[in-house]
Amino acid sequence: MSAKTHITLNTGALMPIVGLGTWKSAPNKAGQAVEYALTEALYRHIDCAAIYQNEKEIGQAFKKVFSGNTLKREDVFITSKLWNSAHRKNEVRVACEKTLSDLNLEYLDLYLMHWGIATPSHWAIPTNGGQEAEYDEHGILVMEKIPIRETWEAMEELVRAGLVKAIGVANFTAPMLIDILTYATIPPAMNQIEIHPYFQQTRLIEFCQSKKIAVTAYSPLGSPGNFVAKGLPAVLEDEVINKIAQVHQKTNANILVRWAMQRGTVVIPKSITPERIKENTDVFDFELSDSEMIDIATLDRKLRFLDPYVWGKIPYFD
Repeated sequence: MSAKTHITLNTGALMPIVGLGTWKSAPNKAGQAVEYALTEALYRHIDCAAIYQNEKEIGQAFKKVFSGNTLKREDVFITSKLWNSAHRKNEVRVACEKTLSDLNLEYLDLYLMHWGIATPSHWAIPTNGGQEAEYDEHGILVMEKIPIRETWEAMEELVRAGLVKAIGVANFTAPMLIDILTYATIPPAMNQIEIHPYFQQTRLIEFCQSKKIAVTAYSPLGSPGNFVAKGLPAVLEDEVINKIAQVHQKTNANILVRWAMQRGTVVIPKSITPERIKENTDVFDFELSDSEMIDIATLDRKLRFLDPYVWGKIPYFD
């Protein structure tokens, strides 16, 4: 059975519909995971970010893989993201060049604004593995008065300079997208947002796609390693997903990835385990039926796992 393997961005570029996520990949494991994904599991899309604090390690993997004879840089679609502490006009290119240096790359295929929140420059990405932050007397994250427009126009300059092929955003709401589209000379190619069957974001996906902004689903498996311990429900263990998996003789993770694909979204499951890295791409030889897609649609609980209110008392999505 043939299946769609790429989406086309508004730049005309092809982006592989399944990629390897690297958020919260354990130290000394992220590089190995990326190398395995590219050389053994046939991934051609890697999703990175400066705040994940593993880009140097991943860069060593890229250097090793691309210096061989089997895989060229242009064969792989690589995304990274601008952190909140580098939103000023004169900081954006510096941050991008740091990412390029860490990743041992000359260009990125896609560079995203990680959040529409600007924080002080001295709250930069730490090197000690932690995440530093500042809070006011009310426990609210300290923010800088930097318009998204200033940051976006600096992002556009990265395209013109040839440092990135395409630019986009992550965690943007519809009102934020409506605003950015009023002044962008290079419109966002992507909005990367949390999507899984317990948090389906159907209306936002529909809006983005109507504006030719592609959508990437992060935490597509429901972030099992991060949230099960907190007593939140596990999407991977849902009985509806389990039954559908049995019908297709696939894993529950396969069903979640395939569901995201059939909605026209790019999907970036994260793993550092070789077997699971390979397993997560075993999704191109079957298709969910209309009735199965409807059954999964009924699972939406509006359950957002990643919320700035939790870590900064910012009702970002309210």
